[in-house]
This record gives sequence, structure tokens and C-alpha cells, in this order.
Amino acid sequence: MLVALWVSCASYAQTERRALSIEELFALADDNNLSIRAAATAVDVAAQNAQTARNVRLPSVDVSLSVGYNGNGKIWDRDFSNPHTAPIPHLGNNFSIEASQVIFAGGAIGSGVKIARLQEQLAALDAERDRQQVRFLIVGNYLELCKLQNQLQVFDSNVARTQKMLENMRQRLAEGAALPGDVMRYELQLQNLDYSRIRLRNAISLTNNQLTVATGLPLEVVIVPDDRIIEAGAGPTLDHARPDAASALSVQMAEKAEQIALQGQTRSRAERLPQVALFAGDYLNGPVTIEIPALDKNFNWWAAGVSVKYNLGNLYKSNAGIRASRLAAKRAAEERAVAREQVGLAAEAADTHYREAFALLETREKSVELATQNHDVITRRYENGLALMADLLDADAQKLDAELQVIDTRINIVYNHYKLKYIAGTL
Repeated sequence: MLVALWVSCASYAQTERRALSIEELFALADDNNLSIRAAATAVDVAAQNAQTARNVRLPSVDVSLSVGYNGNGKIWDRDFSNPHTAPIPHLGNNFSIEASQVIFAGGAIGSGVKIARLQEQLAALDAERDRQQVRFLIVGNYLELCKLQNQLQVFDSNVARTQKMLENMRQRLAEGAALPGDVMRYELQLQNLDYSRIRLRNAISLTNNQLTVATGLPLEVVIVPDDRIIEAGAGPTLDHARPDAASALSVQMAEKAEQIALQGQTRSRAERLPQVALFAGDYLNGPVTIEIPALDKNFNWWAAGVSVKYNLGNLYKSNAGIRASRLAAKRAAEERAVAREQVGLAAEAADTHYREAFALLETREKSVELATQNHDVITRRYENGLALMADLLDADAQKLDAELQVIDTRINIVYNHYKLKYIAGTL
């Protein structure tokens, strides 16, 4: 079974080792992460939509050209008697060009442009949120990789110490100063430590894969984290600032959504107002069929003026839309307040955990010191026949657990530091 697990680990062995800091992984993700690239494309789409909305303000120019065959006309008396054929020139043509410019639409055009511009800004904030989420994912996996590799070093050290102790026990067994059961229990502990190392190596491989996928690196690359990041968690040396809720991305996005809803109100109310436009056109038709017989000639005329368009049905149709837009604006304002509240709570929790972790670190480091002293005392007492094997195994377990907890606490300090940055949107 043990051999099979080792073979499984070897089958996933990577070939290239690269020492990378968190900032270097951030830069790789910005260039290669598929989620970030998709969000950037969404920003480009929103920018084009905003340009399309602005183009509505430009004048419209309609050009029409047609050529066709005209059949002869028929003329009857009013009682449809006495029919006559009215010859019409068979070649018919029509050409017109007309320009128009809306000069008043009750604010519908302006609000549409503002909505498109706000949606472009919202898309940019959404892209930045995706970027922050990817970076926070990288932080979590990077710190997990640091923790696992440092835990592996602790287990390697414990395996080496256990092997040395096992050699001494076997020598004492040969001299008759130890029991066979003691040797067997220590051999079992060595096997458990070896199995724990296998699990750690597998976890390191899986976490490494998460990082390579997030940053666009080949799966063959083994990322070697910078251990100095753990040392930064040994004391209050990290730059630390409580995030401002107003600057958080989620709050900014909620504010943009509220502004879009308010512009939606303006556009809904504009439906009750008339639309006024300037127009000018030039028309060329032939033949002239308003005469009998028809004239085989082209007739040209032009026109210019002001047009007013008003849909009377909107007086009773638009009420529901106006109420809906008013409720949408109210909901957006409430969601903005909720976003500020949630950011404030998250910042308070992360800040509290960040500061609390330093007090916990002092306790953990003191535990390592005491566990090491206890282990040394129990080891000497066991060698002198004054302690039981169970006491020695307990001392080993306490020392190992204390060392692992120190690593976890230091990693937790750094994690909460980056979490505060993530909440503030400044990763």
C-alpha cells in the first residue's frame, strides 16, 4: 500500500521549479488568467455599447432608391361603369433623401447615454472585482503552499529524530535495556509520520496545480514560495490599514447600480413627454401619376420643418413602468446600504482576527518552547529508565502539534492581512 502511494506521488512529479513571489503570480494572472481576460473583454463590449448609445444623438439620414415597372391605370365612373384605360409610363423611379435630428425627447436619450456610460463603469468595476477574486484565490493557495511545505519540513525533522531514537532503542534492545514493544510502537509512529508526509506531498501537488491554472503556467512547473512571507507573520511588520467601506468594490458597484436605476426613472418618465425633431428632405419621383393622363416626367420637391410625435397611449401605459423604475431605484439604494454594512462587518472581523492572531502567536511560540523542553526532559528520563514509552510518545506528539500550530498562526496573520486588502479592493 505504501509503495503504491509513493508511485502515485511520483506519477505527478513535476520537472521545473520556479521561485515566485505573490506579486509575480499576480502579474502572471493579469496576463494569462481566463477569468480576468473574459472580464476585460466584457469591459470592451460595454465601451462599444456606450459609444452606440452616444451615437443616438447624431442626426439620422435616410436614403431610398427604387426602380420598377408601372402597369396601366383604370378609370371608372363612380358607379364603376364606363371603364377606360389610363396609360401610364411603365418605367417608374423613386429617389429620396431625408435627414432628421431629435431635439427633445423628455430626457430619454440623455438618460440612455448616461445609463450606457454607467454600465461601462460598472463593467470596469466588475472586471476589477474578478481580478481581486483571482488574486485572493492566489493568496490563499500560495499561503497554503507555504504552510504545507513548512509542515513537510517539520515532519521531515520529526522523521529524522524518530529514526535516530529508533536506532538507539534497537541498540538498547540488543543490550537488554529496552522492551520489544517499545521498538514496535516507535516503528509504528515512524510509519504514521511517513504516511503524513505522503499526504502532505499530494496536497502540495494539488495546491501547486491550482496556482499554475490560475496564473496560466504549465502544470509541469513547481512553484517554490518565498518563505519570507511566513517570517512577515512573526510580528506586526506588515503594513496594515483598516479598509474604508466607501472605497470597497462591492459598495462602488452598488452605487453605480443605484445611479443606473435613477436614470431608469428619468427614462420611464420621458415616455409621457412628446418627441420633437427637425427634419429636411429632398424627393425625386417619376412618372407623375397625379395627372391624367400621367406625365412621363420626373417630379422633384424638398421639404423642411419640425415634427412632433406623441403617443397618447403612454398616458395610461407608462404608469406601471414608472412605478417599477421607482421601486428599482429604492431597491438599489437599499442594496447599497447593505453592501456598506457587509463590508464594514467583514472589515471589522478581519481586523479583529488579524490583531488577535499576534496574541495567539505568542502563546503558540511559548507552547513550542515548553513542548521542546518537556520532550528533552522525557527523552532523558526514558533513557534512564524513569519514564514510560507512552510518556515519550505523548511528548513527541505535543512537540509536533506545537510546531505545526506556530506555522498555522503565522500563515493566518498573513492571510488576514491580505484579506483586509481584498475587502478594500487593493490587492
